[in-house]
Amino acid sequence: MPFTFSAYSGLLLPFFVQGVVVSVVLLLRSRRLGTAADVWLALLLVLHTLRLAQWMLGFAGWYDSHDACSTFMFYFPFSNWLAVGPALCFYFRSLTNQEFRFERRHWRHFAPVLLFLAGHLVVFLYDILWWHGLRGQPLPAHFGTKGPLAAQLEQLPLSYVVDVASYLSVGIYAGRTLREYRAYAHYLNDNFSDTDQIRFRWLRNVLVAVLVGTGVMLTFGLINTFVSPLSYYQAWYDYLFTGLLIYYLSIAGLLTGHRLAGLHFEPVAEPTAAEPVRAAPDMLVSAPASLVAPGVAPAVAEARLPVPDAELSRWTTRLLNHMTTARPYLAPELTLGQLAGQLQTNTSWLSRVINAGCGLNFNDFINEYRVREAEQRLRDPRFRHYTLLAVALEAGFNSKSTFNRVFKKLRGITPGEAARQE
Repeated sequence: MPFTFSAYSGLLLPFFVQGVVVSVVLLLRSRRLGTAADVWLALLLVLHTLRLAQWMLGFAGWYDSHDACSTFMFYFPFSNWLAVGPALCFYFRSLTNQEFRFERRHWRHFAPVLLFLAGHLVVFLYDILWWHGLRGQPLPAHFGTKGPLAAQLEQLPLSYVVDVASYLSVGIYAGRTLREYRAYAHYLNDNFSDTDQIRFRWLRNVLVAVLVGTGVMLTFGLINTFVSPLSYYQAWYDYLFTGLLIYYLSIAGLLTGHRLAGLHFEPVAEPTAAEPVRAAPDMLVSAPASLVAPGVAPAVAEARLPVPDAELSRWTTRLLNHMTTARPYLAPELTLGQLAGQLQTNTSWLSRVINAGCGLNFNDFINEYRVREAEQRLRDPRFRHYTLLAVALEAGFNSKSTFNRVFKKLRGITPGEAARQE
């Protein structure tokens, strides 16, 4: 099996090896930890790695070897870009919702790429198994390495149709996932007090990178079609960018933590024609525990009732008293659900109390108390020997970096600057 090393094949080879190795590592980790997100990330890596492999093997001499390697290059489906968009979408959903399961109805998202693969299989079966294998006919094209059906289809503009569909698919799914990411950011602020490890800012960058990569592919395709045909050497830079995407996906995915059992984000589906539009959430909320009939669990009692101002004021006072006396904010990983359990109410009502009664989201509400706790220690002479990390941990922060970021956001200065002012 020949492989000619050159500047073009050799530079793509490390990205190819990394894509294969990291995909296997992710699949093994998924099997060990039961993390579905790793399977989707492995699929994304495989799709990018296969696309890169076509140009890498081409520059390694496989197209020009005039043997089984050349036949392999003509019939193997290297570019499955129709699957990138759905895989990206389902990776995001499995990463942000530990209860997400891929169901039968989800297969429709992969119908285009399955149809594409079925077409490749039909061409392979006709040319290689029936024409060449059973009938014993020589392959007529490209020095006896390509069959008649593949040669005929090459004359049709099918590849352009698939490319356009691929660009549209990636753009639509990546744009949709970016919108869901923005909703996910609001979900984090409303439910978690420590979000640094689960905000997945790198995932937003991956989405943007995939869109940019698709734009690069589109640009090369438009130049090749409408401006001037590109040589294999000029088109190589498109695949180099794919290699950089493989590198970024590999590093970001391997560094992703998996202490994500509390993540249950579900994007809000847009109402269909058969589904009535619900009232706006600022008009109606879930009933507070005090308004639920005895014996009915608050989490189950989702009757949506108008909110009396007196009831909201009473619960706001109760919440603030609880924050002062029990100081739940000292728990670094406090969630909205945990605080609701302490107050014996449901998360929908507690979120309403925090948003409307206190004018903050849950994340800022809790971190405001932590910053106040830290400020007290910074002013207290008894804690002058404490490091900023020690102050952060005792105030309920999980790390010094989070402490610095939140303090700067809420006070406009860093903790170190605040300490020097005392």
